[in-house]
Amino acid sequence: MAEITAKLIQELREKTSAGMMDCKKALIENDGNIEAAADWLRQKGIVKAASKAGRVAASGLVTVVKCDGMGCVVELNAETDFVAKNDKFQKLVADVANKAMELKGDFDATMAAVKDDIAATISTIGENMNLRRIAKVQGDKIFTYIHNALVPGMGQIGVAVAINGDDAKIDEIGYKIAMHIAANKPEFMTIADVDPVAVEREKKVFIESGATAGKPENIVEKMVEGRIKKYYGESVLEEQPFVMDPSKTVKEVVGEAGGKLAGFAYYVLGEGIEKREDNLADEVAKMLK
Repeated sequence: MAEITAKLIQELREKTSAGMMDCKKALIENDGNIEAAADWLRQKGIVKAASKAGRVAASGLVTVVKCDGMGCVVELNAETDFVAKNDKFQKLVADVANKAMELKGDFDATMAAVKDDIAATISTIGENMNLRRIAKVQGDKIFTYIHNALVPGMGQIGVAVAINGDDAKIDEIGYKIAMHIAANKPEFMTIADVDPVAVEREKKVFIESGATAGKPENIVEKMVEGRIKKYYGESVLEEQPFVMDPSKTVKEVVGEAGGKLAGFAYYVLGEGIEKREDNLADEVAKMLK
């Protein structure tokens, strides 16, 4: 059996937000395989429960800028909410976003260009900061949305969506599509974008959850098809019911306006980052003793 180390438990906890004891048990049950352990937690309903408990996110700001058929979503982290309200930090966020646009969303080039500005702001404010990520979208029309805006254009969730087409109706629905993305957090734009491996994993998780136990093969097949359709409806932007008219999919709404989705990006501030008052490595190590 594989050795269940503190590092493995920490990695699974950060991946799933499940509790440490649950992560340890999942790894034991799956011989230390991270992906299999994550699926096991899903099958047991533990990941869903953990996500509801909520994790404490990193601070900072997400911003979105657009120009000439391109949009960039940028996340800059700081240690506390207090710094996010600082006008010097907000200016840094704006400057970094503008530089990202100038450099076509290239993260490495942007980081190289702004690292001295970040260092100077750290020195002035006295708190660590980090340019975490940049996403770019391109298309005929770009629409943006900021959720929980602290100041105009900066907040906790930033969305940019690109729609191809020149119909005036697109302008009427573009902002609403961006709001939909913030609310529904799709993982993919089209079904074709979904990794077949992810689909097979979804089937496996569904079957092994016991939902199909004792059912005839033809019924199981239909149940699996239904689950995958639901999966697409949850994770694929085009297939999601439009938040303002659930009788239509996003694809249908955009199509009726004479447009076609060209791309989207969104960041949730601090997503995947957990601030801890305690030392997680020490906590995990103690649990393993």
